[in-house]
Amino acid sequence: MRADTLDGYIAGFVDGEGSFSVSVQRNPSCRVGLQLVPEFHVSQNGDRAQVLELMKKRLGCGYIKPNSKRDRALVFVVRDRRALLESIIPFFERVPLISSKQADFETFARVVRAMAEGRHLAPDGFVEILELALSMNGNGRFRRVRWSDLVVLR
Repeated sequence: MRADTLDGYIAGFVDGEGSFSVSVQRNPSCRVGLQLVPEFHVSQNGDRAQVLELMKKRLGCGYIKPNSKRDRALVFVVRDRRALLESIIPFFERVPLISSKQADFETFARVVRAMAEGRHLAPDGFVEILELALSMNGNGRFRRVRWSDLVVLR
């Protein structure tokens, strides 16, 4: 398969089954008690694991793990910031998504780059990045951490 065909396939697959997210995790060892964790992931039924293996090989990073103990689904995950900066973000800038998920990708890229610059280490920068993170994926409708929990940061 030609590289441009494969890249288009991967982008289309991610448009349907992938996610760019930034989770907010409580972590008492961090200055503000919270940690931002950017993650790219793609889910697929276990009987089509070869698609995830193909993505992992083409993107040159990440790992594949069971999605949960309850089902047979697998998930391809990239959390390593360097891999996000050097592989995932450049790939999807070169081969953009077609759906509204493209806006989440663009916000995700801003978050990861801001973190790479260390802006999340200063309180104002952390809040700025957190606001971006909370704006993603339908304004975080499935998040457990909400602005009301974070009054202390404002």
